[in-house]
Amino acid sequence: MNQDINRLLMEFERRMRAINHEVINPQISELTVDGLRPVLCLVANARARYLKSLFELGASETGERPTQAQFDELRQLRIEFDELVNAAKALETAIQRGYLDVQPSNR
Repeated sequence: MNQDINRLLMEFERRMRAINHEVINPQISELTVDGLRPVLCLVANARARYLKSLFELGASETGERPTQAQFDELRQLRIEFDELVNAAKALETAIQRGYLDVQPSNR
């Protein structure tokens, strides 16, 4: 019985990879190291804005609780950052699992 389950799971994994590649790959041009830079910069800039806002809150406060508007701004920056990080992780997973074609580097 275990052998049947293992075979089923192996086939499931194979088909999942093939279907994901079939659906996802045409939506995104072939990846290159240089082509990833804009996406990585987008995430890094969101992280920088989020952290900068936190440091500005700390520098401007004299021990007082931040205002609701300051919390709202920080929360919005966190949501943007979290969303971009999650998207970047999804891209990383797609690359690792072979859902996207990757152009070989010229090195």
